Amino acid sequence: MSTELIVLLTIFIPVIGSFTIPIAGRISKSARSVWSLLLGGATAALPLFLIPFALTGGQVIFRRPLALGLDFALIIDPLSIFMSIVSSFVGFLIILYSLGYIAHEDNQNEYYLMVVLFIGSMMGLVYSSNLIFMYLFWEIIAISCWRLIGFYRVKEYVLKADKAFLVTFFGAVVMLLGFVQIYGNTQSFDLMDMRGTLIPGSAVLLILFGMFSKSATVPLHTWLPDAGVAPTTVTALLHAAVLVKIGVYAYARIFLFTFDIPPGWKEAIPWIAVASSLVAAAAATVETDFKRILAYSTVSQIGYIFLGFSVATPDGISGSLLFILMHGLAKAGLFLCAGVVIHATHKRDIREMGGLIKTMPLTAVSFLVCAFSVIGIPPFGGFFSKFLVIVGTVKAGAIWVAAVALFTAVLTMFYLLKVFSQVFLGEAKAAAHEGTRSMVFVVTLLAVLSLAAGILVAYPMKLAEVATAGISWWLK
Repeated sequence: MSTELIVLLTIFIPVIGSFTIPIAGRISKSARSVWSLLLGGATAALPLFLIPFALTGGQVIFRRPLALGLDFALIIDPLSIFMSIVSSFVGFLIILYSLGYIAHEDNQNEYYLMVVLFIGSMMGLVYSSNLIFMYLFWEIIAISCWRLIGFYRVKEYVLKADKAFLVTFFGAVVMLLGFVQIYGNTQSFDLMDMRGTLIPGSAVLLILFGMFSKSATVPLHTWLPDAGVAPTTVTALLHAAVLVKIGVYAYARIFLFTFDIPPGWKEAIPWIAVASSLVAAAAATVETDFKRILAYSTVSQIGYIFLGFSVATPDGISGSLLFILMHGLAKAGLFLCAGVVIHATHKRDIREMGGLIKTMPLTAVSFLVCAFSVIGIPPFGGFFSKFLVIVGTVKAGAIWVAAVALFTAVLTMFYLLKVFSQVFLGEAKAAAHEGTRSMVFVVTLLAVLSLAAGILVAYPMKLAEVATAGISWWLK
């Protein structure tokens, strides 16, 4: 298959296939589960065939002209391939975990439809080379997110789903105004046509507002902890695979790959990123709800990814790309471990838990391994990504920003080890048992991959370096 055909299939198999899931559901529950798993598996497998092309640093533009300059254009390069591999793989594992987690829930047709559409829309956004199509897929993801957060049809949960939709939708509309302003200056929405263009600070502000709202950056973060009312599989999808990664990917594609921005913004954005990281980490230290702690942790870690991209040094950019992979694996593991615990104990307050390592040892060890990666303890994968981001920040001359990032890492260690201690150690306060085979298999696999990604870091690092070279060639 050609490179273009692989990418088209990666996008349209899940996007179109998602709408056939209810048809499979009419046949039987097992048919629906198998079909959803096949759609997710195909989406995860297809980008793997592009790895040799990505390692050569190649770039292909697929374009089909439409009206008003809104060409359907796809950019296939190491950055988009890297993002599609990470997002689709973690998304596939979440579908696999779902087979056991929501087996007895209602509305499964809608659940699997929205999850697969979610993943497919991310593939469309990742490969889009047109700002309007990026926005289109951005909003499809928002709609899927809205339905999934409100999966349990409880009034309080639906209101929180509405809040998430309104915040992210409003941010996207503001971002669209930035796109329109750029179009007024360049007469184009095509990223390749506009590459190297200096855009005004007002457009940067508008676009950043959309990115920060979707990636739950402080102070636009409040919707993400509230989204914990969704099934744990959904929160894992939001935090690890798709949703919050959209903003950081868009930042890399728009502000590093395509446009130049005024110097004042280049100095301000690292401070915004590290401040968001610190505030969220501080919130996680005092929170007691299991899933809200992990949600604040995601907000904090996303700050590191924005930091590495915003300092725009080769080490910083490579570290942020690695961070997307390492955080995706480890945070998915943490949330899915939390899902096993909550599913078994029917509790979310960590003060009401304890001693669970005795009855669910695989989940406990998997949680600890994933926590070590998020903290940044060698040789786990998270160490290398966090180290590179901080080194890149120092090389950019932002010493105080790097110091705040290091202090935030200490807070990360504090709250994650506190969670492990209160949930898994000490005296047992609630009866519990391991989850289903599919659930335990997925969390164990994510823990193994979090360690393996560190031991074998040279392999993802090679792809990250190639992607960095493609992003930052004009910044040198």
